[in-house]
Amino acid sequence: MTEIIYLSPGEQMPDVGDDQPWLVIEASGDGRFFGTGASWKASGEWVGYGSLIEDDISLERALAAAQVWALKYSVPTIWVQVTP
Repeated sequence: MTEIIYLSPGEQMPDVGDDQPWLVIEASGDGRFFGTGASWKASGEWVGYGSLIEDDISLERALAAAQVWALKYSVPTIWVQVTP
């Protein structure tokens, strides 16, 4: 199970370095939520995450899509910033 950590307003996701998987969901000024992240496939190939426009419409949808990706690519934590 992926841990979800909500950040305080203005707080940034901690720097996990270039060799650790990560995923963050950030609020935008227009009420949408954008997800970005990085991890590696079992083969060692890098894979990036960019949320889809249909998932950006709410925090619930953005988080659900991010959780699926995080589980698939062994991302231990999703960082969430709910304020722009």
